[in-house]
Amino acid sequence: MAALGFGAGAIAPPARSSPPVLAQAAPAEVQQMLTSLEAAASAHDLDAVMAFYSESFSSDTGFDYGKLRQTLETLWQKYPDIAYKIELLSWQADGPGRYTLETRTTVTGQQTLPDRVLALNADVTSRQQLEDGKIAHQETLTETSRLASGSNPPTLQVQLPETLTPGQSYSFDTIVVEPLDGRSLMGAAVDEGVTAEDFFEPRPVVFDLLSSGGLFKVGTAPTEPDSRWVSSVVIREDGMVVETRRVRVSSDSQP
Repeated sequence: MAALGFGAGAIAPPARSSPPVLAQAAPAEVQQMLTSLEAAASAHDLDAVMAFYSESFSSDTGFDYGKLRQTLETLWQKYPDIAYKIELLSWQADGPGRYTLETRTTVTGQQTLPDRVLALNADVTSRQQLEDGKIAHQETLTETSRLASGSNPPTLQVQLPETLTPGQSYSFDTIVVEPLDGRSLMGAAVDEGVTAEDFFEPRPVVFDLLSSGGLFKVGTAPTEPDSRWVSSVVIREDGMVVETRRVRVSSDSQP
């Protein structure tokens, strides 16, 4: 889910940029900006968060300034205790007041529904272009999320490529770690688009009875460069889990 990483946007740093530098050597203004952004997001201060984004903010999946603000507001209504942690992985200077950053954002929260509580854990790495203290562009590099409910949701082991070439066939395997012990499992694999319009769009899901303790599917990547959310949904009598991975489809990807 792109908004978990504060949106997404494509970046191509200029050739004259210096090589990436480890996070501990980052300028104070960069560290302070990320610290303040993390605090504002965890406090659900929408105005303070959006102050760190350029009004011309753009993304590779359709999140502009307005859509990002709307999505965060909706997300925080659904998960009122959501908390963020932002880690700076690397940075490089692109010119006066301009930086390219790579960050890791972890997100935790709970949503209370009439019949269940959903626990969210997400991990997003992204690359941002910072201009005069504001994020102008952002590209999501990797993304995983886990949504679980019940007293003992299944533990999943997911095997899925992070990158694919257009039209490439791939295997998507999900194994339930715990033994079946006579219990029934139901599951489904879901492939969705990664755009601002897809973010909260409900999808019908058809479940199959899983007799082998997992999901084993073969898929085909889109014929054009794209990003997809691929999810495993597994239900057991004592819990449910949805694990989602972002897959990037690029002509530059290696099989």
